Amino acid sequence: MFDTHCHIHFKSYDADREEVYLRTAEKGVKMITVGTQTTTSRTGIDFAEAHEGVWCTVGLHPSHTHHMTIHEEGGEDFQTREEAWDSDYYRALAASSKKVVAIGEVGLDFYRLPENGKEEIMKRQEEQFRLALDLADELSLPAVLHILDAYSDAFRILDEYIRQGRLPRRGVAHCFTGTMEEARGFYERGFFVSFGGIITFKDKKRPEALTPLQDVVASVPLEWTLLETDAPYLTPEPHRGERNEPWMVHYVAETVARLKNLPVG
Repeated sequence: MFDTHCHIHFKSYDADREEVYLRTAEKGVKMITVGTQTTTSRTGIDFAEAHEGVWCTVGLHPSHTHHMTIHEEGGEDFQTREEAWDSDYYRALAASSKKVVAIGEVGLDFYRLPENGKEEIMKRQEEQFRLALDLADELSLPAVLHILDAYSDAFRILDEYIRQGRLPRRGVAHCFTGTMEEARGFYERGFFVSFGGIITFKDKKRPEALTPLQDVVASVPLEWTLLETDAPYLTPEPHRGERNEPWMVHYVAETVARLKNLPVG
């Protein structure tokens, strides 16, 4: 089993990081721990280098291109850093370890924007996103995409690169929560679609029915599907409300299997 997107090097695990790693390893789960700005990209490499079955990425989350407070289910509230993409820095990080397997997470997040200066922030996110894609193309690494409420803009940008024969390794749309049409937009462009703990959540009003996202999971071709936790955030059922851990990707796998009428193993 492979958790393709987690953040085990984040401060949520400072008190028991090794215990979480051991629990995950004992359950046969490998992981990719994902960088979100300059410092977490560096510490993610440090953790991956020191542990078997762990790989990492380097990148700048779109919410870190401006200052705001982030509220994530399963994690602590935190203030974003308002950083600018530094190609030289991330290029050097990517070259520093064979454990670096992608550029990310990078992208566009138009869901959590303050009303004051919204247009300027959207413009800045796109500029930073393009710089990150430039590096992914240069290094022939896949890109880990964080796209939220910005699918049409993301497709417009990705199409420019694809038409130019760039981004040879493509990448993955992480923690996908969009529609079937939007999922198709990614995998028809050569990107995997990754699902996390949200797919285990039930509709409170109709718990017996599939949610719109579960309908998408059932329809996305299995060969374009990846699994993740986004730990420590978005903990799957039956542990929702607790801190997420990478081994809980098993619950995501079980849900995908159920929705597709397939065995887990």
